[in-house]
Amino acid sequence: MDFLIPNQLGYPILSTIIFLPLAGAVVLFFLRGEKAVRLWSLIVSLATFILSLPLYFYFDKTTHKYQFAEHLPWIPSFKIHYTVGVDGISLLLVLLSTLLIPICVLASWKYIDKRVKEFHFSLLLMETACVGVFSALDFVLFYIFFEAMLVPMYLLIAVWGGPDKVYASLKFFIYTMAGSVFLLVAMIALYLNAGTFSIPELMTHTYSFTFQCWVFLAMGFAFAIKVPMAPLHTWLPAAHVEAPTAGSVILASILLKLGTYGFVRFCLPITPQASVFFAPYVYAISLLSIIYGGYVALGQVDMKRLIAYSSVAHMGFVTLGTFVFNRNGLEGAMMQMINHGVTTGALFLCVGIIYERSHSRLISVNSGISKIMPIYIGFLGLFSLSSMAFPGTNSFVGELLVLLGTFAEHKWVGALVIPGVVLAAAYMLRLLQKIAWGGEGNPSFSDMNLREIIYLAPLVIFVLWIGFSPGPFLEVMHASVDHLIQQVQAGNAALLVK
Repeated sequence: MDFLIPNQLGYPILSTIIFLPLAGAVVLFFLRGEKAVRLWSLIVSLATFILSLPLYFYFDKTTHKYQFAEHLPWIPSFKIHYTVGVDGISLLLVLLSTLLIPICVLASWKYIDKRVKEFHFSLLLMETACVGVFSALDFVLFYIFFEAMLVPMYLLIAVWGGPDKVYASLKFFIYTMAGSVFLLVAMIALYLNAGTFSIPELMTHTYSFTFQCWVFLAMGFAFAIKVPMAPLHTWLPAAHVEAPTAGSVILASILLKLGTYGFVRFCLPITPQASVFFAPYVYAISLLSIIYGGYVALGQVDMKRLIAYSSVAHMGFVTLGTFVFNRNGLEGAMMQMINHGVTTGALFLCVGIIYERSHSRLISVNSGISKIMPIYIGFLGLFSLSSMAFPGTNSFVGELLVLLGTFAEHKWVGALVIPGVVLAAAYMLRLLQKIAWGGEGNPSFSDMNLREIIYLAPLVIFVLWIGFSPGPFLEVMHASVDHLIQQVQAGNAALLVK
């Protein structure tokens, strides 16, 4: 398997960070006392993040091959293997996942006071599934982790959610399960055609155009629900509004990335000609998501619902950049996956902070607090500027690359994106203006405490670091993105010759 680079570190680092949270989750059931449960979950999640850092520092940026690879037979009779590895496309998503879980533990320290042990079990189980899904190089293994994410996410909404949690959790589960069925059909079809579940090997096979189209539609439907792309987005606002803060952070920052990651990892390299054929339709749906999401966000009175609809718009930029098939577009899309995870996750954390004080997510109830909570407004202001892609913040880098890539290929598509950029500024400035200066403010509110500052501080660092120095993040992508573009071009050329 020349597409795998043996583990450079001499120990199974990926398996360690995949299964350490699961092992830690099992230990939770032997602990007594809520404080011990919280502290143990924080220790395990922090240890997982620290152990994941060598993935970046020892990553070889000059190759597109999958690094830190582990390959073991699992079900040989069906050619199913335990194969994991990361490349420039998945590395940052793995690191984002390990970073956010300890932040979610800290954010839930006071807010979650019922079934504390089960809540933290769900968080750690979610971390195992998140790291596993971005590391899996066998389609069956990927599918198992893909499905495993549904269970803890469903529980986070259904058990610890708001008044309409049953409706929101069922809608989330039904939508995502419907997509999973189509993904399963596509996986089986690919296996019957190519005789393997190995994702890198599936990329090397040439499939007929008709076969590619059907497989692309099946996988694309599953991934479009996850993104979510309009009009398959209706489960998202309900899930966000009802989920606890940690659930909203994980949902926005990690779970939505499964859709765009799926397009990049599966659709483009495995069905290249179908990807090119359906690209105009993806442009149309992406533009719809950008404009519709921004327009609806502009009219929201609930902070969480506003940020939820903004996610629909932001993820539209990701799908648009993915399907322009050039380096700027693809790297911009991948950067926006990370940027959206950092910024939108931070905004949901900010909503959680104010909700713990007012017990309301309504903008009108939480307005006019700039003098009462100046530290909070400072954090909210920075993350709002990032969300509207203000220069010097992380989102500006991603959106700029997407726009450069789009204008290079289709100027008219790039022109149609501009209203979405304006809408983003409008709804975020409206939110910030009303929260900071929209009223007298509630004098009973207290400003952010040390714990809240600690878990938001790392996200501030990444907003500014990526905004002013994106090079270290873009460099890890170059080789993998260039290889992906070559795969799309070669796949189209092979079918044209045939």
